[in-house]
Amino acid sequence: MFTGIVEEVGSVVNISDNGMTVRAEKVMSDLKLGDSIAVNGACLTAVSLSGSEFSVDLSPETMRRTSLGDLSAGGSVNLERALSASDRMGGHIVQGHVDGTGRITSTKEEGDSIIFRVRTPARLMPYIVEKGFIAVDGISLTVVKVATSSFTLAVIPYTLRNTNLETLSVGARVNLEADILAKYVENLLKR
Repeated sequence: MFTGIVEEVGSVVNISDNGMTVRAEKVMSDLKLGDSIAVNGACLTAVSLSGSEFSVDLSPETMRRTSLGDLSAGGSVNLERALSASDRMGGHIVQGHVDGTGRITSTKEEGDSIIFRVRTPARLMPYIVEKGFIAVDGISLTVVKVATSSFTLAVIPYTLRNTNLETLSVGARVNLEADILAKYVENLLKR
């Protein structure tokens, strides 16, 4: 389980259809083989550690469901280690189980913030509510407005500087994870 509070932005060393190596500093301090680590919001398992780099395996399901296949060497990724029972819960409950991808369709400045509009698959829109949580590339963010097939986010300067959002442009695909509570409520109501 994660909080969606990005610890650092790492750099992709290499990536293939079945694995990826990432260079990082902070998350390496206590990362162990077999640990879960969120990479752009996808919960992955550290399968190799070497100095300031860790590697993860990428399953075909992960490649189908996420935007990780869009990455290349030198690309930046948001990193978060799994939540410890003694940590503060600063964001929201993020499982690292990506529900699908969205696409950034516009950005605009508003005061010190940047407003991102994200086009979203129709099947995810019922889980997205104004002032609710959503994880975008593993970042816990609050939805500003909801439209028929998109939503907007107001990203503050701190979040922009400390995540990979600063490197993304219009057209970029992002990983989306809806609030788990909404999915459970829907499941219960269907029964």
